[in-house]
Amino acid sequence: MSCSPLAARIRARHQLQSLAVFSLALLALAVLGPGVVAQNFGMRDLQGKVLGEHDVPISGAIVYLQNSRNSDVKTFITTTDGSYRFADLADDTDYTVWAAFRGKKSSRRTLSSFDQRKVAYFDLHISVATTAASSGSGS
Repeated sequence: MSCSPLAARIRARHQLQSLAVFSLALLALAVLGPGVVAQNFGMRDLQGKVLGEHDVPISGAIVYLQNSRNSDVKTFITTTDGSYRFADLADDTDYTVWAAFRGKKSSRRTLSSFDQRKVAYFDLHISVATTAASSGSGS
């Protein structure tokens, strides 16, 4: 059974449109592919500040991060503005974080595997004098 010339042209046009759509999809995947891979699926960050009395940032405090799966502990020494950051944490693991400065500790906070935020913020508070907290060095 043969097709009419009109039907053949419609089929050829449809095939050409399908090829164009496929080519555009392939081009989009090539362009967007590296960005999708760079999003760190399954990973998240934890960051915040260590604060003393009157919410003064504590420079030089040690922030501890304990992995609940294997009890490994990572540390971070806070920056001059009291900030800390732990990057690329597995999102299927619970983590416990706390800070210490001059023999005093903050309370422990838990980042749950059920917490779906890609960046979680926990400020940690330690009861130390404002002058000691602001300078990072003692008298």
